Amino acid sequence: MNTSTGKSILVVDDDPGQRSLLESFLSGQGFSVTTAVSGGDALGRIAAKRPDMLVSDVRMPGMTGLELLDRVVSDYTGLPMLLVTAYADIRDAVGAMRGGAVDYLEKPIDLDELLSSVRRALGITDSGPAPAPEGFSLPEGVVARSAAMLEVLREAALAAPSDTRLLITGESGTGKEVVADLLHRWSARAGAPFVKVNCAAIPENLLESELFGHEKGAFTGALGRRIGRFEEADKGTLLLDEIGEMSPALQAKLLRVTQDGSFNRVGSNSEIQANVRILAATNRDLEREVEEGRFREDLYYRLNVMEIHVPSLRGRKADIAPLAQQFAAEFSKGRPRFSPGTIACMELYNWPGNVRELRNVIERAVLLARGDVILTEHLPKRMHQAQATEEPTHAESPQGTYMDDVERATILQVLQEHQFNRSESARALGISRRTLTYRLQTYRLQGYPVDPE
Repeated sequence: MNTSTGKSILVVDDDPGQRSLLESFLSGQGFSVTTAVSGGDALGRIAAKRPDMLVSDVRMPGMTGLELLDRVVSDYTGLPMLLVTAYADIRDAVGAMRGGAVDYLEKPIDLDELLSSVRRALGITDSGPAPAPEGFSLPEGVVARSAAMLEVLREAALAAPSDTRLLITGESGTGKEVVADLLHRWSARAGAPFVKVNCAAIPENLLESELFGHEKGAFTGALGRRIGRFEEADKGTLLLDEIGEMSPALQAKLLRVTQDGSFNRVGSNSEIQANVRILAATNRDLEREVEEGRFREDLYYRLNVMEIHVPSLRGRKADIAPLAQQFAAEFSKGRPRFSPGTIACMELYNWPGNVRELRNVIERAVLLARGDVILTEHLPKRMHQAQATEEPTHAESPQGTYMDDVERATILQVLQEHQFNRSESARALGISRRTLTYRLQTYRLQGYPVDPE
């Protein structure tokens, strides 16, 4: 349990999921947290007991966060206020900084960035990223030796206790479903159903019925009432895998569920309520999908209260050998060993299919191996070809090292010039905030200063 800071924070947001995430996380970091559902509600709570700080959404019905800021600056001098904003509101948020806000954060929320901003506003020495919750440990069968994957699971452990919606991103085969399993297992809903739907595997004309159910006679072949996945997951968690494949028409219907938990079965006018925590996963860049009009912007922000990005296997080479050993034990009666050459070959390979490809490779190798040792000859030819062309690796070449150093130095310099504000730094660099966040996570693990002193 984290030591109390003695500081109180009022979180203001009309979205229950966002309130839940901020309340759960900040409470876990030792702050006394209360919440308000609107600007008017917040003013009443401030009048009753003034907090040490406010964290407020910008876009809210009734009194907006900017209007609340004006009232706070006017009536409660010296009360720091941090704004949380979607990209569309950035210009207003920048103006709010001149109007008295101590800082603003862009959605989706980065918990480490949030904690750093709060500590800075309250004059608390920033001790780096938030520690994992007490008792954090990986279940049997979950492999994470690399610093990159341990960071992902730390973020998952911090977000799991809340009821907020989360977006899990990453290439196909990286283990997004494993992260979703842990989010459910570590949450208060662990004893309730965990339902998974692969949106890409179900035809569009059947996906609505799969999610929301249907009444008898709703369409040809509907011979009886069918309960949908949302009803099945009531009080539990629903994973919408490959959410980027969902049609615009169905996206609109999903948006309604994320707003108030209500929906209709196909062929029915009766409204149904379901208490479901929604997790979404995708291998697509949904920001680009939004820009190109293939994914609804309002749904993107509803689903992406916080994003957890699962790195590719080539970005977490320390996980390759232990994962291979686990798969080998699964596919054989004994516990096969890997020759040093085999390990080296696997670590040089690029793994375009990620963990899923590794699993298939090891299953094949176990079948081909006659003894207790898996040799390089038991690996597919494509891996030998990759080894021949990738030595020495780009990272080992002087040009690759030099360019990496130049990029890192540039990013860290711009970050310092903008007082560690990631949104402003990303715009100055001409990259997305998400890309900058991934770079900084890598630099932090390498020991470079990416957080304010």
